[in-house]
Parts: sequence; structure tokens; C-alpha cells
Amino acid sequence: MNSVRVLQAGLYTTVQDLGRFGYQKYGVIVSGPMDAYSLRIANLLVGNEEKEAVIEMALAGATLQFNESHVIAITGGDLTPKLDGKPVPMWRPILVKKGSVLQFRFAIKGCYAYVSFAGGIHVPKIMDSKSTYVRAGIGGYGGRTLQKGDTFACGDRSPIAEALVHQLERAPDHLSWSVNPSPLITFHNHSFIRIMKGNEFEQFDKGSKYAFFHENYTITTQSDRMGYRLTGHLLSLTEKFDMLSEAVTFGTIQVPPNGQPIILMADSQTTGGYPKIAQVISADLATLAQTRPNTSVRFQEVRLVEAEAILLEHKRILQQIAARIKWKALG
Repeated sequence: MNSVRVLQAGLYTTVQDLGRFGYQKYGVIVSGPMDAYSLRIANLLVGNEEKEAVIEMALAGATLQFNESHVIAITGGDLTPKLDGKPVPMWRPILVKKGSVLQFRFAIKGCYAYVSFAGGIHVPKIMDSKSTYVRAGIGGYGGRTLQKGDTFACGDRSPIAEALVHQLERAPDHLSWSVNPSPLITFHNHSFIRIMKGNEFEQFDKGSKYAFFHENYTITTQSDRMGYRLTGHLLSLTEKFDMLSEAVTFGTIQVPPNGQPIILMADSQTTGGYPKIAQVISADLATLAQTRPNTSVRFQEVRLVEAEAILLEHKRILQQIAARIKWKALG
């Protein structure tokens, strides 16, 4: 069984799959990737199922050494990956030889990078998921971030992965084709994020509702996998009112008493008691996650029917990517 050793851990490196669903009623959060599109594509590029576990790295990446030859893919933000000291391409399958070292540095575009391994990552499933939730110490590699000296194993290759190996062995370093993520993810410094109005939107005063859609909000450095804290025009209620904690999810925008919005992210809690001014549409969560600290976002309202149509179009694009990769591998 192939294995990979961690030589340097990076800023915040974890094992993530698509998440831990069905346990929110017990207070267990979903976790999973910040950028699910990048995770899905990374897996498709090495012949895995889309939901398989990968390595997620935030802003400053890890250094990995391969104990056997392997097929990998790198997607998401650009953390300037190098293989044995040479720049390595992203968004395509890569053959890594035994003993090779894959090194990531600081992000020059986006925030979160993903590395997939043909056969997936061999760690136990906790509540039907391999995703790491560090605060509770569950999932992934011992329920924690990866650390220097850790070694993890990879599973068996699929027929698609085996076919890619044969192609890559005939190519000098990598295949000539790659996936274009731009129809799904935006890596610009300033992003328009589409939202739907939240349950308490009408409880905010006129000036706040106007500013929310017409002013820029900046993502602060006090942001992480639990939530993105924003600074901008203070948002105020027409009058104070008491509310019970209600269900929240990835993309829920809450407004605490200080008037500065917080967007809940992949490691968000299951319930929240602050007024919810909006909900980021599912199709834009990846773009939001890849927006760097100290850069701004602007919110744009869409209706539910529009959000559903955008999500269905993104699903179609992913299916098309999967079919093309299979065709490229198997002919």
C-alpha cells in the first residue's frame, strides 16, 4: 500500500472529504472542504469517487514525501507547488516518483489548496466521514491537523487511475490536458457573492439593507474554517428583539450585536442565535472560501429559483468534467 510522509505541516493542513451529514441534530457539525468543487475535481482527476478524502491546506502549504510512485492532482488556490524543486502544474493528473518531495509555499491566488491521491487516503471513517473536525478531535488523522512526521497510507487505484498511470509513464512529466475551473470558481481579489435574504432581513433598518447590497465588506484576518468575519458598514436592527437559537449552515450570514457580519463556513456550529440577514447560495461557497483575507466582497441578491438553476448548471458542469476525464483516461 502506498504511503505519504509529512515533512512540514504547513499552516493548517487537514484530511477532508465531502463532510459528515446526518448528525447535526446531535450537535455534530458537517465539516468537509471549504471549497467542495476543488475537492471533487481533484478526486475525479485521479480516478477516485468525488467524495473521497483529500488533503486540504490553508494559505501556507505542507511538504510531502512519497514512499512509492503515485498519481496525484492539485486543485484550488495556488500555493506555488513544486515537485523536487520544479514548478508542478495544477488541475491535471501528475505522476509522482518514489522518493519525490512535493512542496507548497504561500498562497499567491486563493486560500485553500487540495491534493488528491489515487485510491484515496486510508484513515477511519467517523460517523460516515473521514473529515477532520479539530475542535472536537474527530475524523481525519487522529482528529487533528497533520504534523511533521505523520505518515498516511493510500488505497487501491481504480481502473481509471491505472489507465492514467500508463499514460503518464509514457509522458515526460504530466499530461497535456487539464481542467478549467473558471465556470465553477472565481479566484479574483474582489468577488461578487450571490445571496438570498435571511429570515431576519426585514428586521434591519433601511440604511443597513441598502448598505448590505451596495457597500463592500472586507474579510478580516480573524477568519477561519468556522467563520469569515467581515468589516464594513455597521448593520442595525430597527429594534432589539429576542430570538431563539435556530439552525444555521455553511454560508449563513449572521449579525452579532457589534453590527459586523459573520459568514459561517465549513466548520460552523449547527445552531445560532444572532439575526440572519442572508444566506450565501451553495454555488458560490467555493468562490467565497477562496477569497483572501483583507480583500473585499460585494453581495448580490438572487431568488431561490435562480439559486437552484445555478446549482443545477454547476452539477452539469461537474458531470461533464467527470465524463471527459474518464474518456481521456480510458479512450
